[in-house]
Amino acid sequence: MPVNFEIINGVATITIDRPEARNSIDREAAIAIDAAIKQIESDSAIRVGIITGAGGNFCAGMDLKAFLRGETVRLPDSGFAGVTQAKRTKPLIAAVEGYALAGGFEIALACDMVVASEEAQFGLTEAKRGLVANAGGLVRLPRQLPIKIATQLVLVGDLHPASLLATHGLINVVTPKGGALDGALELARKIAANGPLAVAVGRQVLNESLEWPADELFDRQNAITAAVFASEDAKEGARAFAEKRAPVWRGV
Repeated sequence: MPVNFEIINGVATITIDRPEARNSIDREAAIAIDAAIKQIESDSAIRVGIITGAGGNFCAGMDLKAFLRGETVRLPDSGFAGVTQAKRTKPLIAAVEGYALAGGFEIALACDMVVASEEAQFGLTEAKRGLVANAGGLVRLPRQLPIKIATQLVLVGDLHPASLLATHGLINVVTPKGGALDGALELARKIAANGPLAVAVGRQVLNESLEWPADELFDRQNAITAAVFASEDAKEGARAFAEKRAPVWRGV
């Protein structure tokens, strides 16, 4: 199988397992990742997802051999690799070792957070192959990085270390080599321990509010977040705090 899927204590880990091809994406891998993302969304026991790669690399993007064979790695409802245009309500964390190139970088950009080892290398290399980063690179980078840094990444196509991108806020945690997955799991466990309704609504407002008019920010936010304050989980959180115990979330 080109993808492994594991669920432990509310955290699901998707591992792209094509190390012989630096975890590049062929059609079989794209379909498998898409199925895993959909399972994360549909299973109420899963609170957080992680996507990573086997064998010391994250993902080198589209498998060019598969491209030449005519394989389609962009799915109609979820985009490249079943990730870049997927409709998600739950957090997804990229755990990056080694190379995150082209579409692999775009998978990371589609995630809510990125944990990368100090030896990880990121690059939108499409222009070097006569292609463009239209699986999210062109539209997400200027929303996540200063425009001049984004322009350099897109037009030059060189590789950049995790440490540099972290200085611009693109990476949440930089770990020692081999530590990206452990770092992502640490973040995921903390998120999974929080109220699922609060996490989902918080993520929704963070993402959607980027496009809201300034004079509507609070009205739109309040309309969405009102349900959280009226929820059973909000009451449970308060009770658990008062009783000095861990909350038991119901997601309602």
